[in-house]
Amino acid sequence: MYYRIIYLFLFVAIWNGIAAQSITWSPVAPGVWKGVVGKPETYDLLKASGATPAPGLKTMSEQAFPFSKDDISGTVTDGKTNLRFPLEKDEQLFGFGLNFQTVHQRGKILQLHMDHYGGKDNGRTHAPVPFYVSSKGYGVFVNAARYINVYAGSGVRKDSKHPPLEKDRNTDKSWSSRPYSDAVELLVPAPGTEVYVFAGPTPLDAVRRYNLFNGGGVLPPRWGLGFTQRVRSLFTADDVKQEADSFSAKGYPLDFIGLEPGWQSRAYPGTFEWDKRRYPDPAAFVKEMLDKRIRLNLWINPYVSKSASFYKAITPYTGSHTVWTGEVPDFTIPKARDIFFGQLKKDQVDIGVSGYKIDEVDGYDHYLWPDVATFPSGLSGEQMRQTYGVLAMKNSIDLFKNRNERTYGLVRASNAGANSYPYVIYNDYYNHEDFITALINSGYIGVLWTPEVRASKTAEEWLRRFQTVIFSPMAMINAWSSGTKPWSYPEVAAQVKELSLLRMRMMPYWYSEFAKYHFDGTPVFRGMSLEPGYQVNTTNSSVKNNLEDNPYLEAVTREVKDQYMAGEYLLVAPLFAGQTSRKVVLPKGRWYDFYTGAYAGDGEVITVTPGLDKIPVYVKDGGIIPMMPPLLHAPKAGEKVDLEIRVYGEKPGTYRLYDDDGETFNYEKGNYDWRTVRIEKDAKGKLKGSIEPSHKKEVQSYSKITWTFMTEQ
Repeated sequence: MYYRIIYLFLFVAIWNGIAAQSITWSPVAPGVWKGVVGKPETYDLLKASGATPAPGLKTMSEQAFPFSKDDISGTVTDGKTNLRFPLEKDEQLFGFGLNFQTVHQRGKILQLHMDHYGGKDNGRTHAPVPFYVSSKGYGVFVNAARYINVYAGSGVRKDSKHPPLEKDRNTDKSWSSRPYSDAVELLVPAPGTEVYVFAGPTPLDAVRRYNLFNGGGVLPPRWGLGFTQRVRSLFTADDVKQEADSFSAKGYPLDFIGLEPGWQSRAYPGTFEWDKRRYPDPAAFVKEMLDKRIRLNLWINPYVSKSASFYKAITPYTGSHTVWTGEVPDFTIPKARDIFFGQLKKDQVDIGVSGYKIDEVDGYDHYLWPDVATFPSGLSGEQMRQTYGVLAMKNSIDLFKNRNERTYGLVRASNAGANSYPYVIYNDYYNHEDFITALINSGYIGVLWTPEVRASKTAEEWLRRFQTVIFSPMAMINAWSSGTKPWSYPEVAAQVKELSLLRMRMMPYWYSEFAKYHFDGTPVFRGMSLEPGYQVNTTNSSVKNNLEDNPYLEAVTREVKDQYMAGEYLLVAPLFAGQTSRKVVLPKGRWYDFYTGAYAGDGEVITVTPGLDKIPVYVKDGGIIPMMPPLLHAPKAGEKVDLEIRVYGEKPGTYRLYDDDGETFNYEKGNYDWRTVRIEKDAKGKLKGSIEPSHKKEVQSYSKITWTFMTEQ
């Protein structure tokens, strides 16, 4: 009778498609563990990207597994994998993709689904990265190229260890339609998956481990951190030359120009061949622009027109459905890659084009291939959609790497594993406030995002938008439709020029911070929850009791989505059109005004009225900001510039200044240099500065060095 009962139980379980699973865990790097449940698919996000861990991951400290493995579960039901991770009472979650309206993700229900952003933080976005980081100092990544459903502390199980209390709505005003949940649950539509856990001990450490696990962050060429202008869609070669000359004549910096669809003989779908009416001699045109020290970036979307010279050759390696009647190459097939990217190589990269803008590889549903689409590799339409932007980026990078030339471009779709790719995400949405929220969220998930400028209703809005792109991964005007220039609003043209030149002056700082992103995994632009001195332990009863009496304690427990950290030392607090003042939450430690060096505050909420000309920026005590002269172009390889080192505050500090040739991949062979800048006090208590000599003269970019102590001693 006993065996019959067991047999009956197993029969019922199998009949209902339920297979109990345990997660098999194994350490893969210091503070990183891989878990396997069920039978993972052979194609996943890491295989699509080809990401391999960066050397810096091995140097991070060993840490204990961040929670009890017994509290994590993995089961396979009806061919789908269910994952469950525990949540503590006061835990907050960040990440789950490139969200535009929210930073706090606890309580959210999402489907991480590649799509053009539709104005709702529901998981459908340009970078639906299945990674989240907790305020408790750990991260979780699900390695599946699928639409993943996320219940981020929103579902209550009967077997919950910490269930919510039942309340009577009729009599209890604290009743909530969204009761407390003590778990994150994820549903992967596959019969198994890999899942990775990243230890801290801090949230920033967990993010750093995740970035390094995926190859480290982006290290752009220096020119990529200069100023960018994307011109009207149907510009000719002469129009582009005139555009570049106008920047030079007016004294505005410019490092690369983006050409929109009109550079091609046919677009939507494309031929990936120059339009000889607008660009009669592409090679001569590209050379002339390079002689002006202007790089060219070309718009593409990878859908092939019947008019393309390689159409017949690539057709056997394309999907079952078209996009705007164009064939969709299956980039997982070597032959398809050879044909498509071979065309880009011989027609554009070989004559000196420096990069691409990869458009429309995200959605909408009504123009992208449907999920019922098939591809010759056997991948489903869903798997291809989740990774197509990653595949396009990965294979385009090789075109430049083979020439030992770095690139820096734009893309509309990314995902996990693409952390080191030199591409910045953009879209067609244009809400300034939400752009800043997206910039904050990008730092949690290992992607870059640009709050680009296109056009504005007023000069005030134009200046406010321009202020934020200066403190972002790409300083860009996207004028493909508007035709705007930095000086298009005469009332603020002088301020815009000053900001543009400030971007150039700060290049030593930006370049060093991106190097830390690459080598150390520290995101350049990141949310306040990752900043030491900002977190507050709300489990402390005295803190709870004082929340209402202390504005600072109250501020740091709320969602902050309009200020962010930029590099090691800077806190940026943008204003938006119509605002004349705003509140800024300063973390613990003394902070100083970036422009004047004046003391601003310490662990408090301040109200600032900066005027129209300034975006509020603050530097932490001991902050060191290396700067260079306001050049109109980024320094080229071998060019030396003077270096001004600004020092803020009253305490000693150090800074790691990075240097290489700024253009090639020689840094991967060790041809780079870190120089330590030190600020110390002399016998009289006065600050003085010193900098290590260059360790490698062949990559030395700086000549005369001056020191500016911004704060009175």
